[in-house]
Amino acid sequence: MALDRDLVGRSYPPSAVYEVGRGKIAEFATAIGADDPVHRDPDAARAAGYPDVIAPPTFAIALTLEAANVVLGDPDVSLDYSRVVHGEQRFTHHRPMCAGDRLVATTTIEAVRSIGGNDLLTTRVDVATEDGEPVCAATSMLVARGGA
Repeated sequence: MALDRDLVGRSYPPSAVYEVGRGKIAEFATAIGADDPVHRDPDAARAAGYPDVIAPPTFAIALTLEAANVVLGDPDVSLDYSRVVHGEQRFTHHRPMCAGDRLVATTTIEAVRSIGGNDLLTTRVDVATEDGEPVCAATSMLVARGGA
């Protein structure tokens, strides 16, 4: 069943606050092989002009993936997750995520389309401080494969 195009523009309430921790940044940096000291050493981060250690750019997935899952729980979306593959992911950063940041994420459905019997669902998750300062936006496309 094709996704409803009327879903485009639907936004969901902001996520709970996610506090960015030094330990989580260090673990993520290790996992992806990011060895720049600004990810682990507060003095190196401050010398580079940051208030504390900064997260690698793709760290945003730690927050945005869970925030985007609200779409999958929406009964109006009716996406068969057993047939879904991840088609695309990109991040637009306004500034690095820093240890101590308290962030919220708001998810919006940006596009719905069908191509070759497959449904494509694009979401955007806007990440901001709890005070409203924009930090980054994550755009993700899921492809729900059509039946054989």
